Amino acid sequence: MKGSDVFLRKLKDYKPTRFMAKDSTYSKDAADFAVSFIECLCHTKGTWAGKPFDLIDWQEKIIRDIFGILKPDGYRQFNTAYVEIPKKQGKSELAAAVALLLCCADGEERAEVYGCAADRQQAAIVFDVAADMVRMNPALKKRCKILASQKRLIYEPTNSFYQVLSADAYSKHGFNVSGVIFDELHTQPNRKLYDVMTKGSGDARTQPLYFLITTAGNDENSICYQVHQKAIDIMKGRKHDPRFYPVIYGAGRDEDWSSPEVWKKANPSLGITVKMEKVKDAYNSAKENPAEENTFRQLRLNQWVKQDVRWMPMDKWDACAFPVDPNELRGRDCYGGLDLSSTTDITAFVLVFPPRDDSEGYTLLPYFWIPEDNVDLRVRRDHVPYDIWKQQGYLQTTEGNVVHYGFIEHFIDDLGKKYHIREIAFDRWGAVEMVQNLEGMGFTVVPFGQGFKDMTPPTKELMRLTLEKKIAHGGHPVLRWMMDNIYIRTDPAGNIKPDKAKSTEKIDGVVATIMGLDRAIRNEDNGDSVYDGRGLLML
Repeated sequence: MKGSDVFLRKLKDYKPTRFMAKDSTYSKDAADFAVSFIECLCHTKGTWAGKPFDLIDWQEKIIRDIFGILKPDGYRQFNTAYVEIPKKQGKSELAAAVALLLCCADGEERAEVYGCAADRQQAAIVFDVAADMVRMNPALKKRCKILASQKRLIYEPTNSFYQVLSADAYSKHGFNVSGVIFDELHTQPNRKLYDVMTKGSGDARTQPLYFLITTAGNDENSICYQVHQKAIDIMKGRKHDPRFYPVIYGAGRDEDWSSPEVWKKANPSLGITVKMEKVKDAYNSAKENPAEENTFRQLRLNQWVKQDVRWMPMDKWDACAFPVDPNELRGRDCYGGLDLSSTTDITAFVLVFPPRDDSEGYTLLPYFWIPEDNVDLRVRRDHVPYDIWKQQGYLQTTEGNVVHYGFIEHFIDDLGKKYHIREIAFDRWGAVEMVQNLEGMGFTVVPFGQGFKDMTPPTKELMRLTLEKKIAHGGHPVLRWMMDNIYIRTDPAGNIKPDKAKSTEKIDGVVATIMGLDRAIRNEDNGDSVYDGRGLLML
């Protein structure tokens, strides 16, 4: 790393934070000790693995402020540090280093340092980095015991430990906290774990530290947004809390998200841990795909954005309304997606026909059913033209006030005589009997998970095909209505899936399309998946 621009970004003229209390002092010795400890550690990932952890200027500023500013009694002024920063800035490495500092070098006998996140797997990300740092440091390796399966690290000279907590830790009490590392606070489903770990759990310690590090979120009712607002209020002088240390790197709500200068402002490690080209590529993708704009703003610019943004640009979808003739598709291979929803709701079955050559795209044949007795009620209640769609043949009804699954099974059986349905993908929930019946008719029926792992690849592929006009849906009005209804949920890793909870109107046909598309893609070219051939799309 010698000669790299890392050394052009080192902190040269440190000045204590403006949040230092009047009666506090800056101890250069205490700050130097903390910085020196961290810089004896090594990076653990990628091209940086094995290289010294030379703190970048913004990281060193945080460490010197937290560990070097002391109250008159000699203990740290700050007991809570809130660091909000975009992804790929070296967040996990910094959090891991702080955890080791608190566990192994804070002068605390039997220190208890806990790693918390939305779930144990997320919290283990920082722990695993810390464990690797110990393995790569001879002095720490000699003095520490790593219990990898338990996600527990013990510093034997003081019998201190760093422990990852399970997701239900909020139900337990009795923690004697000397340090807490809260990773991705914005993913906390409620404030229970936060309250247990920060309210009174460190009263027996002289200087407990709650180190909260996160990217921005999209839920303004969350505990993270409450802490974010407190940080903003302190930074703007509206509130005063000498124990709270706020750091926020990000773009303002009204700043130009397309500006490279704004990117630089929001990403203090730009050019070091993340390259400008990566941010530019992410921006270009978001510019081409409006559904990705919020993800770019949240993860790359650290802006709090609302999750409720419709996913599909409907002008792009409408541009794919190429004519579809069911008769011309007779005898061709296809794959089905089946979303049963509930017996009183809309059931959707979509056939996806793969292209026969490079000049073609995918073709969709959607089918929808609702109970006959509910049509008029639905029209009045939902203000949706179910009756007109029924007259036009775009929507079918089954006798009674619930969807008759037996009717749908026979309908699919008839479709199987016209088209070569190679597989039918279905949501595992509530489909046991129909699946057994379809298998009895000779169909290959494949369960399809509704989580990020299964839904992300085909959801992104559907968008790509739409933007490239490589899908034909014939302008089917029911499917269009559902496509316009869909909202997308995004996780911290950028994975996406349809969000039925946020999509207050129906999206069953979109879910069925995504499932059918996935099976078509995975079985393309004699079973060789296009995902394997070119990798996952990063839209």
